[in-house]
Amino acid sequence: MIDDSTSAPIASATQPEPGARLALDGGEPVRCTPWPTYDRGAVCVHPEDEDAALRAIRSHLYFRYDHRPPHETECARFEAELCEYFGSAHALAVSSGTTALALAIMASGIEPAALIACPGFTFAATPSSILLAGCTPFLVDVDENLHLDVADLRHRWTPQIKAIVVVHMRGFAGDMEALLQFAEEQGVPVFEDAVPALGAELNGRKLGTFGLAGAFSTQSDKSLNSGEGGFLVTDDSALFARATVLSGAYEGRLRRHFPEGGPPLATDLDLPLYSFRMDEIRAALLRSELERLPIRLAAFRSNYDYVATELADLEGISIRKPVAPGAYLGEAFIFQVAEGRAQWFARALCREGIEARNLGSDSDHNIRAFWNWRFLFPGMDTGAVQALLPNATRYLQRAVDIPLSSTLTQADCDDLVAAVRKVAAAAPGEIDTDSVWIGRL
Repeated sequence: MIDDSTSAPIASATQPEPGARLALDGGEPVRCTPWPTYDRGAVCVHPEDEDAALRAIRSHLYFRYDHRPPHETECARFEAELCEYFGSAHALAVSSGTTALALAIMASGIEPAALIACPGFTFAATPSSILLAGCTPFLVDVDENLHLDVADLRHRWTPQIKAIVVVHMRGFAGDMEALLQFAEEQGVPVFEDAVPALGAELNGRKLGTFGLAGAFSTQSDKSLNSGEGGFLVTDDSALFARATVLSGAYEGRLRRHFPEGGPPLATDLDLPLYSFRMDEIRAALLRSELERLPIRLAAFRSNYDYVATELADLEGISIRKPVAPGAYLGEAFIFQVAEGRAQWFARALCREGIEARNLGSDSDHNIRAFWNWRFLFPGMDTGAVQALLPNATRYLQRAVDIPLSSTLTQADCDDLVAAVRKVAAAAPGEIDTDSVWIGRL
């Protein structure tokens, strides 16, 4: 595990022997130990974090709306610390990133059944959040770097679209300047699904603070880990008040969130109650983890930059490009290979001991590929669904995705570099330079 006090790995990565036989073909794999991932326990939880959770457990006060003054609860303290971290007026701790995004949409006053635009490359929770809010997802194509394509959004635009959800997918910032300018032209709000990018910044500003509201997750593979959980941030007091009631602040409990004055709602009885609250145990754990978030973010970044630098000159792959320098978290490494080779490439990396997947594989029902969201396309043939967003289909089918835990050691990073070089050296076919990601980090 990377020591929390260290910075980026600095030594040169191991180079594979020329002509090395792939493990896929019976050769020796680059590594024989499991690739560190959150579901194998590769997470940053410290003794102090455990102590914080135990403190909350031993208090026997697990409900955020108990007899204590609001500012003394773990949830309220966590929300105050989030406001300070993000520079936002309001934060609301909830049960998941999915509910955070749904609450933001619900609380914005968008009419039921309205269309809400979102990219074709995202996790299935994004369109699910839109459905949960009573609206209809309207899918938009992505560009060569898997960001929501503003030109395609403009081309597909219809007055029935009442909002845009941008997703900072796999930790890479969307093009917020272009999106916000277009949204202003159309007179609609932008919501940020920053679930995959907690702590990442764009031009010195934290993702999740550009739009009307930002939604985050604290699920186990996120920058803050409470197993399940999430929060939203916003500067809009009316939206925040409605979201708070919807999340479960009933019988006047909304007033606890506005200690300096009355909430901007005449009554909390006009809204339904969905019980999407966060509990005190998770909030206590997250408060402790938040103190070391900068260290974990630095580990993500140092590992990513090291791997990207070591592979920048490699023929046969093209690394995903950010919208601005440094506008990424670093928790995933995505690159594109020649058409028809990505499934093989990912499979070969797995056999070398590096966890990898082809995002657009036809043999892996990866729910980051929009054509696998069967709940949106009942009865439609897969090919017909893929034809709806041809660029997203094309780029996802060529994309290889490797998770980068913040716990990776330099040896792990060197194994990754060696495995990618080994597989690339054995991969037949040339990349079509007119259709791959351009530029290097």
